Amino acid sequence: MSIPSTIVTSAERRVTVSAEDGVALAVRAYGAPDAELTVVLLHGHCLRTESWTDVRDALLRQYSGAQVVCYDHRGHGDSAAASRQTYNLAQLGHDLRDVLDVVAPTGPVVLVGHSMGGMAVLTYASQRPHEIGTRVVGVGLIATAASGLADAGFGRLLRNPVVSVFQAAVRQAPVLMQHAKLLACKVFAPVIRTAEFGNRRVSPRVLALANAMHNETPIVTMASFLSGFMVYDRTDTLAVLSRIPTLVLCGSADLMTPPSHSVAMAAAVEYSDFVLVEGAGHSVIMEQPSRVAEAVARLLTRAGGANKGSHLALVA
Repeated sequence: MSIPSTIVTSAERRVTVSAEDGVALAVRAYGAPDAELTVVLLHGHCLRTESWTDVRDALLRQYSGAQVVCYDHRGHGDSAAASRQTYNLAQLGHDLRDVLDVVAPTGPVVLVGHSMGGMAVLTYASQRPHEIGTRVVGVGLIATAASGLADAGFGRLLRNPVVSVFQAAVRQAPVLMQHAKLLACKVFAPVIRTAEFGNRRVSPRVLALANAMHNETPIVTMASFLSGFMVYDRTDTLAVLSRIPTLVLCGSADLMTPPSHSVAMAAAVEYSDFVLVEGAGHSVIMEQPSRVAEAVARLLTRAGGANKGSHLALVA
């Protein structure tokens, strides 16, 4: 689905990037392709690039010297479906490499990931640590975790045997389960709302967008990534982020990745910028986009300063 944007539509460039295994990834880029700094925004599980719309627009209003790139993970949004065996975080790290090689083959890059997108960023850093401080000059980890997803908050549901039964059913009868998912959307909508927003009041627009993105995500995509979440651990990668400006941000009311995850990550990264958005939940990038944009803008300023060969132009 699409939602209104304050940015002139002609500024958007749509690119299809072929991943290493041939899967087509839908990429959207804004700003000059030869910009002095590129920021890549990675969305979360069962979401798509639209989840970043308000944050993206705010960044484009503030910075004329940056290229902003968003893309849909494989199996999400406008990107192509893939073999369920490739729905894992290691593959997302490789996909990020392929996207960067096309849209930002040279020049400094800042990576900002929300939820599963943040995990993909950490995975990329673990796969290519030599790029941290050279090609990658800044990282933002938003409403995410480096490990222990199944140990706190709603993540503990990953250990429920029902999850394994659900995954097996999807593997055996994906079409039937997809039809069942579509029929159950209204039934599970309150569960999704609670997981994303708790019992707080949120904008009807934000709620409608979140529901639409979840509902449109194929059930094979939804189910297949869950196994990786249960064993995910990139705590050993956090130390390398001390080389560059790093933002760690979360909502105080996040039930999916409680603040304890962010506190632990921030403590492991020297000189990280830790931001706690009071009252916001897991969908902080949609609930409080201005607060998130402010924090990311600060990260870009720090990253631009660290990269002596470039500068960002602040505009009104």
